[in-house]
Amino acid sequence: MGSRIRDEPEHIFEVFAEVGRPTEPNGVAFVLQNYPEEIQDKKILELEIPKFAFPAEVDSGAVDHFSFVLTDEEGKFKYGFCRHAAGSQTCLCIVSFLPWFEIFYRLLNLLAEILNRTESNHVRPVLEALFKHHVPSSGEKVELLSHDPKQLFTFTCPNSAELPRIPQNRNLTEYYNAVNVHTMMSIYACMLQERRILIISRKLSRLTACIHGSASLLYPMFWQHIYIPKLRPSELGDVVVVDADNSTVSSEYNDLEVLPSEVVSLLKKRLKAQNAEKIGSSILGDGVAKAFLRANVALIGGYREALRFPPGEQIKFDEDAFIHSRPSSMQPFLQTVLHTQMFEQFINDRLDKLIAGEGFSDIFDEEVNLEHDKWATQSRYKEWYGNMKKQGKKVRKEGKEKWVEFSSKVSELFSLSSLFHI
Repeated sequence: MGSRIRDEPEHIFEVFAEVGRPTEPNGVAFVLQNYPEEIQDKKILELEIPKFAFPAEVDSGAVDHFSFVLTDEEGKFKYGFCRHAAGSQTCLCIVSFLPWFEIFYRLLNLLAEILNRTESNHVRPVLEALFKHHVPSSGEKVELLSHDPKQLFTFTCPNSAELPRIPQNRNLTEYYNAVNVHTMMSIYACMLQERRILIISRKLSRLTACIHGSASLLYPMFWQHIYIPKLRPSELGDVVVVDADNSTVSSEYNDLEVLPSEVVSLLKKRLKAQNAEKIGSSILGDGVAKAFLRANVALIGGYREALRFPPGEQIKFDEDAFIHSRPSSMQPFLQTVLHTQMFEQFINDRLDKLIAGEGFSDIFDEEVNLEHDKWATQSRYKEWYGNMKKQGKKVRKEGKEKWVEFSSKVSELFSLSSLFHI
């Protein structure tokens, strides 16, 4: 998941808290209970969780799941998952290094159900069992045993090698339902340029789902910058503003126009096909994520052609070789992408695995194997065909001039032959 994600957290979650709503309009939220009771990072409980549990006066009229992202002292992301019910005076929140949105939202639903009972409303047994459980590996099933069958919680550890699916992945599902194809492509183009992006919405769940849903479509790259809540866009200067309620993007940049036209055409075609499928069926699977994955294959799938293995030295990435391995129509755009933190981290992760002798064969490289040769062939054919057309015009023009010259010579010879009886 990139340098911002902790590879081996010690616990499945760091802390759970039930937070009380501020009692005054400009008041401060407060923690009613938490587990574990003692934690090393006091700042999370005293400042961060209360602030993010009630970020504004928002009441959706239904159960609202939303999230926030913190950055620890090592630059690693911590994810806060929140549940607020309509009319409730409290918000349930759990913080983890693991971006398991669906799992933690389900857990919060269970905890809310337990707390709302008149008897046996203690959430500690579930939290304690989960906190003491080892962090499972990808695909491993976890079942928390309890003397109370109503407090049973089971889940399967997410497979990080799989693409997010609709409707199983709620972030991508809500993002896809909120914005149209053009807006989704515009946000993607802005993220590839690592712009400062402000997403606004009247609904917290839609707001945070659009943030994480859009970021998931950058795979195999990952958003490397911090997430900051802002209230006044005027303070941000040249920020890209995304209105998730109205599916609009306001920007002074033309990032989508800068994106190579062949990638835009590919992406638009596949996303429109997904829209057509959406009309006919409510299940889309990984089609949307795969459309963006293939766009990323077209853009950066040639990175392997730029890997160099000098004898007795560590593996290196040749930037110039990478740029020149791609069609000329993509090269100006890739010169910019080359120096983004996302791409640099992607290359560093690949090199680290190769140097460690691990190798890699994730879904991105599988798509590279399937699509890259075809893409490169088509792109180079178009480039070659364009060059040949230009050369052909030049040859035809030169040929015509030479034919005129040849014809005049022939005419001259025939004139001479008639004169000298050759």
